[in-house]
Amino acid sequence: MANAREVKLRIKSVKNIAQVTRALQAVSASRVRKAMDTMFSTRPYANKAWQVLTHVARQPGRENLHPLLTKRADVKNVIVIMISGDRGLAGPYNSNIIKYTFEKFGKYEVPAQFISIGRKGTELLHRRGMNIMADFRDLPAEPSFVDVSAIGRLAVDEFLSGNADEVYLMYTDFVNMVKQDPVMKKLLPLEYETEVGLVEAEFGARKDGASASYLYEPGQTEILDEIIPRFTALQVFQAVLESFASEHASRMVAMKSATDNATELAGLLQLEYNKARQLGITSEILDIVGGAEALAK
Repeated sequence: MANAREVKLRIKSVKNIAQVTRALQAVSASRVRKAMDTMFSTRPYANKAWQVLTHVARQPGRENLHPLLTKRADVKNVIVIMISGDRGLAGPYNSNIIKYTFEKFGKYEVPAQFISIGRKGTELLHRRGMNIMADFRDLPAEPSFVDVSAIGRLAVDEFLSGNADEVYLMYTDFVNMVKQDPVMKKLLPLEYETEVGLVEAEFGARKDGASASYLYEPGQTEILDEIIPRFTALQVFQAVLESFASEHASRMVAMKSATDNATELAGLLQLEYNKARQLGITSEILDIVGGAEALAK
């Protein structure tokens, strides 16, 4: 058994750790609420943009309406946008999305290039020897569309130039405070005919089944040239917001668990300290009694 001094030092260390984890829990709780507010605020705009896009794209001759809507018969290269975190201490958040990405693209049938968002994912991609064409890190705590739009533009430019035949988006979907799921979505070519996809899953779909009527100015081609690249970037932005909310929620839960464990460990160490101290006092009493008896003889 360790002596009382050693146990006391361990108790102090554990309590200090508990203070740090409790502070991180409080910070994550505050940030996850802000991230959720931002995440939900983008959905009305995205929903309306999606309605206009699908209405235009379903007009006659839609096969050649826009290059970002055209599927390529021979897929030779793909780009994967993977969103992870810049920091650790977030429970399984980073490991889950990285593991899921490698399950899908670790041994993909065609060459895959990666656009990595987040330091943790970039570091692991480097260690695995993956082809990283760009990485983005240290995004603001509350990113705006401008902060993320360059990622969407890069994906669009690579697709239009023929350097990529498909673009996939790997991110963590925020379900609730205790459940965050890694998901894979096809970003390009934009699948406007899908019944359930990133757009409807994240932004919602019309419930009444009505078909809205639109008057287009200046015309359908100009509308598509403006909406489709913007909507592609908006999907990346929404995925970043989902991932940020998931990261803060996962970190909050992990830090709460760490705080509870540290508090429990401090209690157990306190009992051990009391036992060690009691043993020391008993030994001292026995020494005194033995000395007194020796003097009495």
